[in-house]
This record gives sequence, structure tokens and C-alpha cells, in this order.
Amino acid sequence: MENNINNTLQNDLCTGCGVCEGACPFDAITTVVEKGNFRPKIDSSKCKNCGRCIKACPGLGVDLVRLADKYQSENTNHDKMAGRYEKCFTGYSNDFEVRYHSASGGMVSQFLIWLLENKKIDGAVVTRFDKENPLLVKTFIATTRGDIISARSSKYAPVTLNRAVQDIKAASGSRYVIVGLPCHIQGLRKLMEIDKKLRDKVVGLFGIYCSCGRSFYMTEQVFKERGIPKDKITYFQYRDEGCLGKMVVKVPEEDANTIRVIDNNSESVLSNEVLTYKEHYQSYYHPLRSFFIPRRCLFCIDHYAELSDISFGDIHIKPYSDDKIGVNSIIVKNKAWLSLFEECQKAGVVHLDEVPFKTISDSQKMSFKKKGRNGAFINIGKKLGWVVPQYDVGYLRQPTMHDWLDYVQNRGQQFLGRHKALWPLIIKLKSKVNIH
Repeated sequence: MENNINNTLQNDLCTGCGVCEGACPFDAITTVVEKGNFRPKIDSSKCKNCGRCIKACPGLGVDLVRLADKYQSENTNHDKMAGRYEKCFTGYSNDFEVRYHSASGGMVSQFLIWLLENKKIDGAVVTRFDKENPLLVKTFIATTRGDIISARSSKYAPVTLNRAVQDIKAASGSRYVIVGLPCHIQGLRKLMEIDKKLRDKVVGLFGIYCSCGRSFYMTEQVFKERGIPKDKITYFQYRDEGCLGKMVVKVPEEDANTIRVIDNNSESVLSNEVLTYKEHYQSYYHPLRSFFIPRRCLFCIDHYAELSDISFGDIHIKPYSDDKIGVNSIIVKNKAWLSLFEECQKAGVVHLDEVPFKTISDSQKMSFKKKGRNGAFINIGKKLGWVVPQYDVGYLRQPTMHDWLDYVQNRGQQFLGRHKALWPLIIKLKSKVNIH
């Protein structure tokens, strides 16, 4: 009987996080791109069925309460949406370039730069576009300001840790931070329970709020609809140039004749033999996100990366939404990291304002949907006899008829997203369907 990650794959519960690859002591697992997502592949000749990959797998669920008890202080604030926390802030980098070209206020990039330059850490695991394939992303250990800058802003695509765990354990330093989505943080906490060397070298986990994942097919569909030649791109960001920002794509002039300006939310400018195509983030992303969400994301109840040391995200409610450069919201969950965060503020590197958690919560409506609707989806799966993720927390509600219909609608949209031949239907439907 197999005692490996194939159990997760067979039940379509893989998040593509790549933690299993780092968990395997026999190098039996590699992470590859399969149908628009990262998926682990097992070399059966190397696999010893030791079970470490399964023990670290977040796709099967996680004990949010038990691990919070272990890694976070009991004498803190608590909210059923975000778990435990010390303090909440809004803030932004005082470096205009960092702030303007990041997804929100540039706080993740700026804090990491300060930590590195002040020798508080030896490196940080972050994600940037792959130089050999600008539509894929690559996770690596950043050790300089330039490395951090190269990884700034959102990646609306699958992100895998690949060999980050092995690289940290092999590195000469002893203090590393890993930046990841909730599923990465969950998997890392599970792995750190059984891997002392990793636990000793990772001093911080920084989480990014996540409403859902997206497959690489989303970017491919966006480019196909707009006639953007993906093999000719010289620069690409999902979100650039200020708060919310724009998708920015640059191609050489001779390869730009196929690009189509979609609507009033986009523009195309030719300068110095380079064509720059820009489109507001919300106009291309929001109509498509339900079509390209992996099934496993429908069962995720962790919006804020509850097991992280600090979580970062947007804050798009007034008065913050009036700011066109960028503002982050931040949830600090660890006293030691709170001290470093406030030290960074005193150094004049960032601007911080303490806010009640409700201010952040009011701006993150998806957190209620994940704890409520996605919890209901898990209960639907249980009723139907499916293997579903197991969490040690209660869900906000039992499934309603609306939840059943919502699940069917989401799965129907995902079916279209997985089959390229059906993408013309997405173009017709995305302006008519109530996208969730």
C-alpha cells in the first residue's frame, strides 16, 4: 500500500505547494507543470514509503488550532476569521519606487530588504518570474536588495516551493524567512514539526492573504484573447504602477502587431521600439478568476495564512482605497516579529498606523466566504462520501441549497477553464455570469 503523496493526487486535493518535494529524504519527488498547475511526480524506484510527504501535505488538511497553540502565544487577540494576532496595521514603504511598483504598499519587499540589510536574516524565500519562461514563476532564496526587488508584486499563477526546503537546509546561514500563501505556510508548519534542521533555520513565515489560487491557464487565456505573443515578452507584471495597479506587458515593436486593445480599461503605447500594453488589474482578473481556480481551493478555509508570523494583504476600503500609490494591511502574530516590525518603523523605512482587526476584516470579504461557503463545500463533500481536507476548527454553517448550486456553478466554470477548446465560451460568459 502506498504511503505517499499519490493519496493526495488521487483525491484531487493537491495545492501544488511543493512542500512534499522538500519533505522527501530520498529525492523521490519532483514538481512539474501539469495542465496549468504544479503537481508532484514520484519516482517509484526511489520512494521508500516513509510517509514524510503525507505528514507534511496541507492538501489533506491541517490542525490550525493545535499548531497555533504551539507557535503562537495564548495571550493574544483572537478572531474566528484570522486566528490569533498581536496587532494589526496599515502601512507602506517610504521608498516610492518600491511602493509604486508593488501590488499594494510594498511592505513585504521593504521589510525583507530592511531585514537583510540590517543582518536580521540571512535570506528570504520569495518568488519571481522565471527568466527562461516569463509566464512561469520560480522560487528562490533572496540574499540582496536586488533579489527582493526582482520578486516584488503579485503572481496570479501557481507558486511552488520546489527545492526551497533543501536549499535552506544546505545554505550556510541560519536565519531564513519564507514568504508564501496559506497552503505553503500550513505545509511548512507541518514539515517543521518533523524536520528539526528546517525548524532551526527558519525564523519566520510571512503569509500573503489568499482568496483562491489560479492556474497558468488564466494568464494564457488573457494573452490569447488580447493577442499578446507570450514567447516575445520582455517584461511582465500582473500588478504594477500603483494601488490595485495594472497588468503591464512589454514586447518588441516588430512583434506587437497582433496585440488588441480590449476596452477603455486598457492602452497600448509605442516608445523606443518597445510596445507597452497596460490594462487595469480588476478588468482582466475579476471576470476570469472562477474559471481557473483549482478544485482544492474551494475547500480552503484559511484566508489570512493563520499559522504565519506576519500576514500581508490589500485593504481596499475607504479611506485607503482613495490612495492611488498603494497601502498594505498587516496582521502581526508573533511578539518577536512585532518588535522587529516596530524597529523597522522607527528607522524610517516604512510608515505604519495601528488599526483594529475589524478595519482589515471589512476589506476582506473573501475571508467570510472561505470560512462560510468553503466550509459548507467541505460538508457537501462529506455528505457525498468524498475525501476532503480535515481541519480542527468548526465551520460557520451547514450547506444550504444555495451552497450546493454555488458548488455546481464553480465546478462548471472550472471545467471550461481546464479545456482550452472551450475558452471561447468563457469570453462570452464572463460578462454575463455572476462570478464568485
